Amino acid sequence: MDQNKVKIGIINVSDRASQGVYEDLPGKAILSTLKEYLSTPFESEYAVIPDEQAEIESKLREMCNAGCCLVVTSGGTGPSPRDVTTEATEAVCDKLLPGFGELMRQESLKYVPTAILSRQTAGIKDQTLIINLPGKPKSIRECLDAVFPAVPYCIDLIGGPYLETNPQVIKIFRPKQS
Repeated sequence: MDQNKVKIGIINVSDRASQGVYEDLPGKAILSTLKEYLSTPFESEYAVIPDEQAEIESKLREMCNAGCCLVVTSGGTGPSPRDVTTEATEAVCDKLLPGFGELMRQESLKYVPTAILSRQTAGIKDQTLIINLPGKPKSIRECLDAVFPAVPYCIDLIGGPYLETNPQVIKIFRPKQS
């Protein structure tokens, strides 16, 4: 992957936001948070789409094929019948990383007892890390704060670009080279 062209995908999965009924606050929250975290310049691929599994799968594949090293979704991770982001992610990924969802739920439980209803997950498709976040901007930041310390190293391991962060905002972990 071209180090000078880091691409990150952001997908807000929301029937109402995709219809213009609600403003796309979750997608904006993800982008704002990533801009704070990362000192590596990046381009964002951005989409607001309805809760339709086939459409989510298609958009995930499109962003992976476009060279995004990271795709972050918001919404569609709850228990309601229309919440299918988790299923779409699992269908697209070659490998799942359940530790991401476990840690995000653990973090969210500090704030709301309904965090146990969340089905957030993460996985890898080729050289792309896909992370599912909840749909509320406050929860997005809490969850990203919890899992992002592992994200740059995960992207290293799957052959993606070397991402650098602002250590005053987020401290990441990479093992020391021997």
